[in-house]
Amino acid sequence: MKSIVSILLACLVQAFSLCMAAPIKKGPAIFFAADDPYIEYMGRIDVSDPKKPRFWSPGVTVRLKFSGSSCRVLLNDEMIWGKDHNYVEIVLDDSAYRIQMKGRQDTLTIVARGAEDGHVLTLCKDTESGIGWLEFAGLFCEGMLPPPPLPIRKIEFIGNSITCGAGMDESVTPCGQGKWYDQHNAWLSYGAVTARALNAQWYITAVSGIGLMHSCCNMGEIVMPRVFDKIDQRVDSLAWDFTKYQPDVVTVCLGQNDGVQDSAVFRANYIQFLETIRKDYPSAKIVCLTSPMGDERLTSWLKEQLAVIAARRRAAGDKNVYSYFYSKRYFHGCGTHPNMKEHEEIAKELTAYLKKIMGW
Repeated sequence: MKSIVSILLACLVQAFSLCMAAPIKKGPAIFFAADDPYIEYMGRIDVSDPKKPRFWSPGVTVRLKFSGSSCRVLLNDEMIWGKDHNYVEIVLDDSAYRIQMKGRQDTLTIVARGAEDGHVLTLCKDTESGIGWLEFAGLFCEGMLPPPPLPIRKIEFIGNSITCGAGMDESVTPCGQGKWYDQHNAWLSYGAVTARALNAQWYITAVSGIGLMHSCCNMGEIVMPRVFDKIDQRVDSLAWDFTKYQPDVVTVCLGQNDGVQDSAVFRANYIQFLETIRKDYPSAKIVCLTSPMGDERLTSWLKEQLAVIAARRRAAGDKNVYSYFYSKRYFHGCGTHPNMKEHEEIAKELTAYLKKIMGW
């Protein structure tokens, strides 16, 4: 009997010792500033205040890895129109959901389960520059860990509302209800989906309504060649430093808002823009795309123009210019934009083509 009791007591003492030796986990009380070296950013960002990096473009992401069961993220919303709010994609490990900001300063509580070795959190700006900026102001959590490195491959997607991911997400607000930005989802736009399929970083350089020569929607003289070198492209402000991101491949999806134009003038303007891109990105492959939502007349015209444009650039010595024509029209989202399923189809087409020309 003594031996059994002794064994039991020894086991209890050992278990108690193990419990005492285990680290005591504290709540999410430690503040980590936005310039913490363990925080990764992707996209055109104004870092003039490193404690509050500010970004306008759709698809800009903040990525980090935290320990513990929760964290609190601090985000500021410009609320440029007084009451309209940005949407943000919250991606925790392998789960993603979209939320809308509620005030000028929001604290987003992120609750995690499992994964004792930490949780990877990605915040993605789902809405575009027309609704104003977001600022990342840091977070509270138990601790920070080195996040997985960003992919080595890099892509930039230039375009208009289609590339922004406008009019595609009816999961909360159906078409015809709410406001223009209620159906935006840059995280699930064709560019972001294509990049993730190819294990690449992505920059979305796009503004709804913008064109190569002519823009719609009261944008005045704002056209893509004019604002391509800016961080806030909707109002043509804040110079962008192209040395911060050199993509391996750039896609250009413009022409929907221009419509059918004088062919010679359109080609001249397009070629001039390609020369600008080449100056900024000397080594990138450039792919000129037809508009996924273009009707039969526009698509036929764009195919003709882009084929000639790419051929002329190659004849001029730039062998890394290509053209790709989508196989059909995608127009079942809001305002005849592609819907979410169609963005997946567009991404599938583009992914296969980029794999081919990039050898990925």
